[in-house]
Amino acid sequence: MTAVYKSITASSAKSTTANGVPVKKNKQRVLILSSRGVTFRQRHLLNDLYVLLPHSRKDAKLDTKTKLYQLNELADLYNCNNVMFFEARKGKDLYIWMSKAPNGPTIKFHMQNLHTTSELHFPGNCLRGSRPILSFDATFNSAPHLILIKELLTHIFGVPKGARKTKPFVDHVMGFTIADGKIWIRCFEIRETAVSKSDARTQPMEDTEKEVVAVGEKGETKINLIEIGPRFLLTPIVILESSFGGPVIYENKEFVSPNQIRSELRLSKAGRYNQRAEQQIERKAKKGELGLRTGKERPNGELEDRVLFA
Repeated sequence: MTAVYKSITASSAKSTTANGVPVKKNKQRVLILSSRGVTFRQRHLLNDLYVLLPHSRKDAKLDTKTKLYQLNELADLYNCNNVMFFEARKGKDLYIWMSKAPNGPTIKFHMQNLHTTSELHFPGNCLRGSRPILSFDATFNSAPHLILIKELLTHIFGVPKGARKTKPFVDHVMGFTIADGKIWIRCFEIRETAVSKSDARTQPMEDTEKEVVAVGEKGETKINLIEIGPRFLLTPIVILESSFGGPVIYENKEFVSPNQIRSELRLSKAGRYNQRAEQQIERKAKKGELGLRTGKERPNGELEDRVLFA
């Protein structure tokens, strides 16, 4: 009984600060699932994100693409307050729905240039279950919708302390950068090595490495950021007020659907074909007027020999 009392008093003491104010715990759990029709690369990317997020829960594929409100019931069933849904269309396009269940908001992204960890073959690696450092670009504070996107990305990719399957280590960084209206996401390993006086770097650094030199109590330490993957970019399309529904509070007017891009490419190819067909018809008509087409007699002109010397 004494041991039980000590454990209860210790837990209650940890939950309050010195001023008696209760400590707010970060309880975030993410439900990750996809729709039917995902390709093998998209499936491997989903597995990579599941490994990077130890506070996530992976579920089977969702059979419907229209009744997305059912995801709120799944999130409640698995005790998750964040949902990341991968929607595949036509085996080419991939859309990601990120939502705060059950009240929202919901953000729809279009994913492009996705590369999995096994595909990139980077030399870096991080501990399974470790917590990341989230690095956001200063552009995220420039607009209200970007602030909302930053907050939602923090809730989904920020692993809370003491969460399920987590380890008390921080050994990788997730960078979120905005360029050309798109969010570029990359993951780096934090590798720290001691620097000696005779240590001189002779080889040039690669694009996937960044170097920082920090001075500690025992001397200088060299910190390298080595990319480990995955990498992809997200284009925000629309933001809904509630979870998978509700009024639209933001819409990206500059976003062009990939279906429209493919349609314009087909129309441009069809226009070139029609132009060549018209040129061929004009060429045949001109040959017919000059009598140069085979199987057709040339008309008698005024300067023909048979007309002049008749």
